[in-house]
Amino acid sequence: MSKCAEAAAVAATVPGVGMGKAGLRPSMVPRQASFFPPPVPNPFVQQTRMGAASRLQIFFLGIILLPIRVLLVALIILLAWPFAAISTACCPEKLTHPITGWRRKITQPVLKFLGHAMFLSMGFMVTVKGKVAGPAEAPIFVAAPHSTFFDGIACVVAGLPSMVSRNENAQVPLIGRLLRAVQPVLVSRVDPDSRKNTINEIIRRATSGGQWPQDTVTWTWQGYTFIQLCMLTFCQLFTKVEVEFMPVQVPNDEEKSDPILFACRVRSLMAEALGIPVTDHTYEDCRLMISAGQLTLPMEAGLVEFTKISRKLKLDWDSIRKQLDEYATIACCSKGGRIGIDEFAEYLKLPVSDVLRQLFTLFDRNHDGSIDFREYVIGLAVLCNPANTEDIIQMAFKLFDVDEDGFITEEEFSTILQASLGVPDLDVSGLFKEIAQGDSVSYEEFKSFALKHPQYAKIFTTYLDLQTCHVFSLPKEAQAAPLIASNKVSPENHDESTSDKKDD
Repeated sequence: MSKCAEAAAVAATVPGVGMGKAGLRPSMVPRQASFFPPPVPNPFVQQTRMGAASRLQIFFLGIILLPIRVLLVALIILLAWPFAAISTACCPEKLTHPITGWRRKITQPVLKFLGHAMFLSMGFMVTVKGKVAGPAEAPIFVAAPHSTFFDGIACVVAGLPSMVSRNENAQVPLIGRLLRAVQPVLVSRVDPDSRKNTINEIIRRATSGGQWPQDTVTWTWQGYTFIQLCMLTFCQLFTKVEVEFMPVQVPNDEEKSDPILFACRVRSLMAEALGIPVTDHTYEDCRLMISAGQLTLPMEAGLVEFTKISRKLKLDWDSIRKQLDEYATIACCSKGGRIGIDEFAEYLKLPVSDVLRQLFTLFDRNHDGSIDFREYVIGLAVLCNPANTEDIIQMAFKLFDVDEDGFITEEEFSTILQASLGVPDLDVSGLFKEIAQGDSVSYEEFKSFALKHPQYAKIFTTYLDLQTCHVFSLPKEAQAAPLIASNKVSPENHDESTSDKKDD
């Protein structure tokens, strides 16, 4: 009997191989509740469907209301612009000092009045609940949810606090000057240090002792454009808006040392008041969503709650973006951009077997029979990448290198995978050719393939798991022998009984 056949014969004695139910295996990874999909739809897309009656109403009201309101809004903007220009005259685009003195005393009340007049002319009926806190009591004012172009209503009601806005908005004619008049914190989305700089600027202003106005931190990524939104709003008889000012929240000692705790508590209080759930989606999710669309995947496929996953799994943007490309390769032919067991097996060039089903189940965290991109990222990080260390790759190579000559032949490769997967007639020639540059696989080739394709990590080490299961199934006195990376998985007395066969 050859060493390959012997290894296959020994592995076949391990409970669970080739059977309908999984045998004894070391426990894998606990399914942390925080890794389950968030219980919310896509938070970056606003979809509104209007019936025939609504369309007719908008059409007939629009004939009268639209031109009147457009003229009123244009007039108010033209009236406000000179005051905004006076307020920001000789000031840099990114302010280093607050606007003070007569310019602030004259322009701010006028701009606030015109702001109220503009939203009233648009048809907004604004109801205010709660008490507005001043900048001395609450230097930072947070508005949520940030979902329309009309968040400015809350800012006008609050007394024109400084807003966090992207740089491009300050360049828009007329509107840009009005924005600069409220002394915004301008953010660059292309600057990698922009988030840090924004935080530092908000801290600087919040600790200035009231010299700066309140800072408000508060966009739907997809939905109606600005023109579409204005058209639909102007064609309504009126639009009801309620602005509620909640009690001022002060961080405790623990939250002062860890601001994220304070932010999470404030977020939870606001969500509770609004009756909506919270998620950890961020701007990076938007970028992934766009990338998914470019890869012909549903845009929702890119939503993974980047902040939560990257923090828990120590992943960065580049690694997750690369994994999205790999995921698209597997899911490109599937419906809905999700991976089923058949697509999973086809990508790995392996048949559907009990072991493969077990691996697929570990990826499929919500047990719906398919894998989305979020589950794929978590699976690679939690299941595959930890098993792709240098030591584990060396062990896996030794397992495949049955005759210990430093190379893996196709026969050795096929025999070990057949034993691991419990498929005696498994054809792995296609997979072997992807790894090998010739007739055999060197360690460097094996390592390079394993690092580039972490999906195979658990497959390559399944045989090692089987050895562990076999040892654990032995009597305690037999378990005393150390488990090493070797193809001789039987106890020592079995080695003696098979030594004669090796000479055959």
